Amino acid sequence: MIINEVTDLLQMEHPIIQAPMAGGVTTTELVTSVSNNGGLGMIGAGYMTPIQMREQIREVKEVTSNFGVNLFVPNEFSVSQNAMETAHAVLEPLRKELNIQQDGSELPEAKQFFETFQAQIEVVIEEKVPICSFTFGIPSKEVMMKLKQHSIILMGTATTVREAVANENSGMDLVVVQGSEAGGHRGNFIDGHEESLVGLMSLIPQVVDEVSIPVIAAGGIMDGRGLMASLCLGAKGVQMGTAFLTCIESGAHKIHKKAILHAEEDHIVFTRAFSGKWARGIKNRFIVDMQEHERSFPDFPVQNHLTKSIRKTSSTKNNKDFMSLWGGQSPRLAKIQTVESLIKNIMSEAK
Repeated sequence: MIINEVTDLLQMEHPIIQAPMAGGVTTTELVTSVSNNGGLGMIGAGYMTPIQMREQIREVKEVTSNFGVNLFVPNEFSVSQNAMETAHAVLEPLRKELNIQQDGSELPEAKQFFETFQAQIEVVIEEKVPICSFTFGIPSKEVMMKLKQHSIILMGTATTVREAVANENSGMDLVVVQGSEAGGHRGNFIDGHEESLVGLMSLIPQVVDEVSIPVIAAGGIMDGRGLMASLCLGAKGVQMGTAFLTCIESGAHKIHKKAILHAEEDHIVFTRAFSGKWARGIKNRFIVDMQEHERSFPDFPVQNHLTKSIRKTSSTKNNKDFMSLWGGQSPRLAKIQTVESLIKNIMSEAK
């Protein structure tokens, strides 16, 4: 057992947080299994409506009292006509190949994302969620103050020292530092994509030296070795995504799990073609075909909206060519196992 201020603060037996992977991976079974085996389970609520979020929170609360919710901090965005024309021209042949009819749904507007975020915050407060974490930025002072008034523990995400300091200055209780090895979307919000690609083992000690709040390490950590390396460098815990994604309780598509289990470290690349935001995942046909166009695509969440039907249809057809197969840089260490086995193995290796 490893006890420190983070295990005390988050009421965990082990300093292991399951990354809040949005898009259906963080099932109630996954979240509760992590919490009931000594870690901290997190609901990835970034894409959820407030109603969906409330439903899952209530399901989780029936099984455990210790869990967290992660939200995407909305940002202003604009869409150029040129970017839209490029995206439609490039994506249309794929839609035809997959027999997808244009759904005609309206493009997302920044206003609706801010309104949804405010409604999600109300759900967090009303449902007495103990821990709330944020990705893609820092909420407003008003939101932070409101959550603190309800004694909710707050966790931010940073990819650089500057972002970690900004998190501390905003009043976050902890900061998750996301190394460049991490799977899925980048959490950078001050520094650009290239500037934010700092490896985790370089990032941890530099952040630890600059902030006084506890640091949680994220990015490529899959086992006891990664946990102990992070603690040696000054982190007080780890947040693990890909390791939990291939667990039996995870809601990841079977094709996604299989792809990670058969991937090698050099198959994991960056792309912004799926969502308009840089993210790390397994190279497939979509990523390769879109590579020459990806920098001209609209920003998140517009591109995410434009590719939604392609990703969904591909998933329904068990076709990995056009799915976003997010994953970190250590796929060779992934296993199919229960959450209980994963946590026990990590802690026994750490010992």
